[in-house]
Amino acid sequence: MEENNVKSNFIKNIITEDLESGKHKQIVTRFPPEPNGYLHIGHAKSITLNFELADEFNGKTNLRFDDTNPVKEDTEYVESIKEDVKWLGFDWDALYFASDYFDEMYKRALVLIKKGKAFVCDLTAEEIREHRGTLTKPGVESPYRNRTVEENLDLFERMRSGEFKDGEKVLRAKIDMTSPNINMRDPVIYRIAHSTHHNTGDKWCIYPMYDFAHPIEDAIEGVTHSICTLEFEDHRPLYDWVVRECEMESQPRQIEFARLNVTNTVTSKRKLKKLVDEKFVDGWDDPRMPTIAGIRRRGYTPESIRNFCREIGVAKASSVVDEQMLEHFLREDLKAKVPATMAVLRPLKVIITNYPEGKVEMLEAENNSENEALGVRQIPFSRELYIEQEDFMENPPKKYFRLFPGNEVRFKNAYFIKCNEVIKDEEGNVVEIHCTYDPETKCGTGFTGRKVKGTIHWIDASHALPAEFRLFQPLILDEESEEDDGKDFLDKVNPNSLEVLQGFVEENMKGVKPQEKFQFIRVGYFNVDDKYSTDEKPVFNRVVSLKSSFKIKK
Repeated sequence: MEENNVKSNFIKNIITEDLESGKHKQIVTRFPPEPNGYLHIGHAKSITLNFELADEFNGKTNLRFDDTNPVKEDTEYVESIKEDVKWLGFDWDALYFASDYFDEMYKRALVLIKKGKAFVCDLTAEEIREHRGTLTKPGVESPYRNRTVEENLDLFERMRSGEFKDGEKVLRAKIDMTSPNINMRDPVIYRIAHSTHHNTGDKWCIYPMYDFAHPIEDAIEGVTHSICTLEFEDHRPLYDWVVRECEMESQPRQIEFARLNVTNTVTSKRKLKKLVDEKFVDGWDDPRMPTIAGIRRRGYTPESIRNFCREIGVAKASSVVDEQMLEHFLREDLKAKVPATMAVLRPLKVIITNYPEGKVEMLEAENNSENEALGVRQIPFSRELYIEQEDFMENPPKKYFRLFPGNEVRFKNAYFIKCNEVIKDEEGNVVEIHCTYDPETKCGTGFTGRKVKGTIHWIDASHALPAEFRLFQPLILDEESEEDDGKDFLDKVNPNSLEVLQGFVEENMKGVKPQEKFQFIRVGYFNVDDKYSTDEKPVFNRVVSLKSSFKIKK
């Protein structure tokens, strides 16, 4: 049975103390994605953490879309995020949009202006950056900082009415231009954007900035613990300032934890969008993508993702997790769940010269050696078969125990087969091998006359079902760096990340459905692709190979 409790961590300790002290009677968390792209594996950690913490303490979790930037947001992303959260196995207590609160945010901005805590500024974005200063140099106050309350109220209302162009004016908080925390140096809290919003249409042409909107959203919803990643740690004083100065009744607490970084994996929505827009991948749900939609289409299970997120835990220090750890949890989840069958990805024809022509016999094979409940199946065997090209070598090295001239191997669930002759084309390529079989060696008869060192899989040619197989390598050749962008980032895309092969599967695979999963013996775990599979020809994505040297430390 799956364990739902979150491992002990510093956030869990804070929540426990807050409940025991009586500070809160009920925990409320939230998952607040911006709908400007598809969710990725890093978001899965945040989703799992927020929902499971609330569940463990009998609290609530809201799904809230931080849709404050109409230029980059789209309903496609909204729907994909809902689907991803549901697929991971979670359900929200309430669904909200930041845009639900635009009227309230506007009122709170007026509160700041009336208190002398906000002003309309005419500086350009570049001038604001220049005035902001550096970590070692204090900022310079805007020449518009001391406008009167009345003037600021008038200008802000005219901003709202659409009188000014994009970028012509902004509303800034009036805090401290000499603060050692650059985020407190009069940050912009409203900007003009004459863009149609996916939720509010053309009602607004001014939109709140994230650092202003987010704490107000949390406070309105009664969020008790606003859990976010470490890059927002320096924003926490501003978060608290907004809640306090906007006179919000509820006082949420922001807590930061280290984001999830995985080797050979991009976790920047900006970069993922670039891969999609420039056609390096087949959309956001490409099985090579680390998006939740991508790993779902590839064949990962929600159970494996949740178990992975629990195992890596929650910490303050940033670290990079080996991608093999994620693969480990998938294997652990699938090994006793899915049926095993045979597939040949790179076919090589085998003729068994002493097997009667026209004869077909049915052999029995177990469907999963770790789960007897999955039963057995009947597989056809006849004179013509396919094996993997790599299971034959004409001139093998030492310790090669598969098929080669004069050698004998076991065909899994069948007979001992001996290679006698190699057929080549005009270019010298091996196109067919001729073998003989020993009818006394049938699997399951208890034959003990002699031993062979190699066992290989096969497909009966007369009953083989054509299939396409898609094998994946890491999409990015090197570790991701936040400094990488543009050409440098795209230079790291692996041109060999996708290999498409045409082969065969057992005939019992006819009619498989999208998202059905199988273990192809000796090849890996595969998932039926839900985009390109047809009834006539299934397409299988290799989710993960069968074995890895990776071990979970206990």
